[in-house]
Amino acid sequence: MSDATRMKPAAALSGRSPSPQKAAGGPAPKAAPKKKSTKRKRLPRPKIKRDQIKAIFDRLSAQMPEPEGELEHVNAYTLLVAVVLSAQATDAGVNKATRPLFKIADTPQKMLALGEDTVREYIKTIGLYRNKAKNVIALSQALIEKHGGEVPEDRDALETLPGVGRKTANVVMNMAFGHPTMAVDTHVYRIANRLGMAPGKDVLEVEEVLMRVVPEEYGVHAHHWLILHGRYVCKARKPMCYNCIIEDLCIFKEKTPPPGHRA
Repeated sequence: MSDATRMKPAAALSGRSPSPQKAAGGPAPKAAPKKKSTKRKRLPRPKIKRDQIKAIFDRLSAQMPEPEGELEHVNAYTLLVAVVLSAQATDAGVNKATRPLFKIADTPQKMLALGEDTVREYIKTIGLYRNKAKNVIALSQALIEKHGGEVPEDRDALETLPGVGRKTANVVMNMAFGHPTMAVDTHVYRIANRLGMAPGKDVLEVEEVLMRVVPEEYGVHAHHWLILHGRYVCKARKPMCYNCIIEDLCIFKEKTPPPGHRA
């Protein structure tokens, strides 16, 4: 995530030029600096009740008590690398590339010793592999220089690493360190909106609503349940509503009938 936005004069932000001083020859008056709003962003309200939300997670928990992410890794560092590589790629495709890579490079030091060219050869079957190879080497260097070669247990610190955005940082904080974060990918975003649990216009809005409404006892596993449910049941184009254990709690109107069903 980039924080490169710079403050601009108030006049520039408003799109208007400051009006010239009426007295001839005088300098143009300075616009008063705008005060930053202290109001909190109003988040969308869930379209279903809290007891329905709890019922959803009760059922998902009963079906899969200990859900696990599908990216293969052996430690926090290889998890971080795998998640960075998974952007615009499938977990299966990433796993195929990283299995041999992680056998010889499971620490930042070993990855740095391989070099960008070798890393690129290992991951060339993954989309955007050239840029991803650069990021893997750069983040490995940053971990060594700034964190003693360890993956930091801090989301802000993680987001300063090359190739690491909020979603990646949330995954690492959750899977490596057990924090109840909400990594919102395309599946979580879709499910949260379809269920009416966390309606939102963007991933950050959905994340913030989910963090408020997911029952505390389900916080650690919640995003895994939603990801897996979206990947294998509530698919984007043709959700398998007839195989869904929470179908009766879902407000999505365009339900898919069972195969062979005639209206």
